[in-house]
Amino acid sequence: MKILVLNGSPKHEKSDTMHITRAFLDGMKEAAPQEIRIVDIIDKHIEYCTGCFTCKRNGGKCIHNDDMKELLSEVLESDLLLFSYPLYCYGMPAPMKAFADRTMPLSSMAMKKQGDRYVHVGQANFSHLKFMMICGCGFPNSKQNFEPAVMQFKLMFPNNHTIITVPESPMFNAPEAAEVTVPRSELVKQGGKQYAETGEIDEKLLAEICSPMIPEDVYAEICNKEM
Repeated sequence: MKILVLNGSPKHEKSDTMHITRAFLDGMKEAAPQEIRIVDIIDKHIEYCTGCFTCKRNGGKCIHNDDMKELLSEVLESDLLLFSYPLYCYGMPAPMKAFADRTMPLSSMAMKKQGDRYVHVGQANFSHLKFMMICGCGFPNSKQNFEPAVMQFKLMFPNNHTIITVPESPMFNAPEAAEVTVPRSELVKQGGKQYAETGEIDEKLLAEICSPMIPEDVYAEICNKEM
């Protein structure tokens, strides 16, 4: 499988969330050989979308001459598009949001009804693509936290999507937390292997991966002591 990983964290490989993503990819590689390319979005030149819709009217050509043209080509050549990012203000970090906004050239101005909503008709064929979101955050709670980002991702990619959200993710960068992070990484790895083999993750395993690693109040107390 050809996998394009979009790392939305400005921390590059030191991203808390990328620890989770790498464990998932390791699991996938255990199941079968994978062709993986990781792109640090923060390092790419991506201008903000101006909403001019030129791209939707002229076959996908954007007014900006930056790295998005190459990135969109890589997207269309991939089998799995994996968004890995920390939760910023209940959504994507700004550089990744800029990337998402600039995917406009993939669709045209024409609209069609899909289910109970209208969507733009595609200018490119990406029906083969699968989509994954792996998102971590520094809060201990799973609920009343990830919902906006999850809903956005589901609306962006209504088909073939898988979503992993992990609270307490800064612990993956703390060696002293290995007692709980190593077993959780193994669960994530198991999820990656399962996904590579079947195209999905068992609901029970997914729920376990997305749950807090230690009691919420204990985690909050540890974080407050380190301030």
